[in-house]
Amino acid sequence: MGFIDKMIELAKADKKTIVLPEPMDKRTFEAAEKILKLDIANLVIIGTPEEIAKYGAGYDISGAKIVDPFNDPNKQKYIDKFVELRGKKGVTPESAKEQMEKDYMYYACLMCKCGDADGAVSGACHSTGNTIRPALQLLKTKPGISGVSGFFVIEVPNCDLGENGLFVFADCAVNPDNDSDKMAETAGLSAESFKAFIGAEPKVALLSFSTKGSAKHDRVDMVREAAAKAQAKFPQYQIDGELQLDAALVAEVGELKAPDSKVAGHANTLVFPDLESGNIGYKLVQRLAKANAYGPILQGLSMPVNDLSRGCYADDIVGTVAMTAVQAQQAGK
Repeated sequence: MGFIDKMIELAKADKKTIVLPEPMDKRTFEAAEKILKLDIANLVIIGTPEEIAKYGAGYDISGAKIVDPFNDPNKQKYIDKFVELRGKKGVTPESAKEQMEKDYMYYACLMCKCGDADGAVSGACHSTGNTIRPALQLLKTKPGISGVSGFFVIEVPNCDLGENGLFVFADCAVNPDNDSDKMAETAGLSAESFKAFIGAEPKVALLSFSTKGSAKHDRVDMVREAAAKAQAKFPQYQIDGELQLDAALVAEVGELKAPDSKVAGHANTLVFPDLESGNIGYKLVQRLAKANAYGPILQGLSMPVNDLSRGCYADDIVGTVAMTAVQAQQAGK
C-alpha cells in the first residue's frame, strides 16, 4: 500500500469534517466527488448557489454540506467570534462580515474555530499567504509554538534509506528567513509530523555543508545552535546536527563523520537550513528520483489548515484532504 492510500484508509477510519472554501474552481468539485465516493471525510463546500451551479455542474456532490456565506444561519455566530478574536486589531461586526463574504478562507477558519469543522484545505486558486494569513489570525499556533512551517512527505521508489524510502523534508514552503529558533522549532514539529503520518520513530537531521565542525561559518553555527535548542525543547525525539546530507543518510558515512550520533546514517526527517535549499532539495528528489512529494503540509497551527499548489490536480486535493483529516485525528488525541 502506497503512502497516500494509507492516509485515505486512516481518514476513513475516523471521519473528520473538512472545509473546501474555493467554489470558483472546478477542481474543488472534481475532488469533492472523489472524496465523497471514497468516504474519506465529511465535506463542507463554501459557496453561493450561483458559484455551486456554475463550477459544480456535472459533479455529484450530493453528500457535501453547502454553506452559502451570504445566507448561512450560523453567520452571526462566526461574526461574533471574529470580533472576539480580532476586535483589538480594529475588526468590527461590519468589517468582519465584509471580510468573510470577500474571502471564504476566513469563513472556513471561523467554522473550525467554532467547532463546526476539523480542518480546511485551500490554495488551488489562492496564494500560500492567503491560505496561511486567516489561519494565523483566527486559529493561532499551538501552545508553545511561535510560527508555522511547511513540510513534504517524500516517497522514493526502490529506496532503503529513511523509513523504507519515506521521508519528511522541511521547511520547503513557508519561511524564507531562518534562524536557530525557527529551525529548532521546525525540527520538533517535523518529528511530530513524521510520527503522526508515517507511524515510525523520527530521526531528525539538521542539514548543513558541515558535519560536526568540519567547516567554520556563521551558517554552520546557526544550524549547530538550532540542534542544541531542538534537543532541549523536544527531548522526546532523536534530533542531531549539524550534518551533511550524506552523513545524515548513509550509514558508512555517518559512522565515519559522526560516530557518536544516533541520527547520522539513519535520518528519515531532514530539516534544511533555509527555504531555498529546502525547496530545491525536495524538487531535485521529486524529479531525479521520480519520487512522490505530498504537500506542502502546514505544521504548527492549533488546527489543521493546508495549502495547495495553484497547479494542483483534483487528486492532489483528495490526498491533501486525507492528510488534513489525519492531522485532525492526531489533534484530537
